[in-house]
Amino acid sequence: MAEDLRDKLGAQHLPLRDQVLAALRTAIIDGDYLPGERLTEDRLAEDFGVSRNPVREALRVAEAEGFVVILPRRGAVVASPSSGTIADMFAVRERLEALAARLAAERASAADVASLRALLDQGREATQRQDLARVAELNSALHLRILQISGNPWLSSIAKSLYLHVQWIFRLGAAERAPHSWAEHIQLVDAIESGDGDRAEQAALHHLDAASAAAYENAEGGYGTR
Repeated sequence: MAEDLRDKLGAQHLPLRDQVLAALRTAIIDGDYLPGERLTEDRLAEDFGVSRNPVREALRVAEAEGFVVILPRRGAVVASPSSGTIADMFAVRERLEALAARLAAERASAADVASLRALLDQGREATQRQDLARVAELNSALHLRILQISGNPWLSSIAKSLYLHVQWIFRLGAAERAPHSWAEHIQLVDAIESGDGDRAEQAALHHLDAASAAAYENAEGGYGTR
């Protein structure tokens, strides 16, 4: 991982702090750094091939975003999403995604449905390969695509930052959750294709109920923290 990150940083036309922040987010979301894991400035500077200054600045932003906690005398550790955090996230998702599913059912074209089917196929293949980081990425891609198909730009705008956390929390439980999640996704896409807004909304809510229950269980289990 460290060599890949070093190769990418510095080649991008962004301030170094922003490059480090993006790489740090990705490493946390993909499970390279696990909840509770200590992140020293020296370690991250070595991982990313940069000095400590941009690492320090990136850690402050990551803390504000909820990915990192900075503790007295211990320094930075990867955050462990709490039950409260999960409850807040799913309260928003239930409003956004139920409405998005209803609107998508009313507005989706054949090409839109085909794009969702393609994501389903990719998700199933990634699940079979046990490529859990890719599964989590595709999970978010599917939900964001439904938000886009809804035709309401406000829904997509509101969801943009939320889905970094959605992807992270899904990734933490993906080994157990992924096969069930993709079965529910098929039901959701079938409902959208049917053009029945009520059915699509109920499919979305059913999926979110199952996803929230799995996320709560994972949080209570402690994420296998180090």
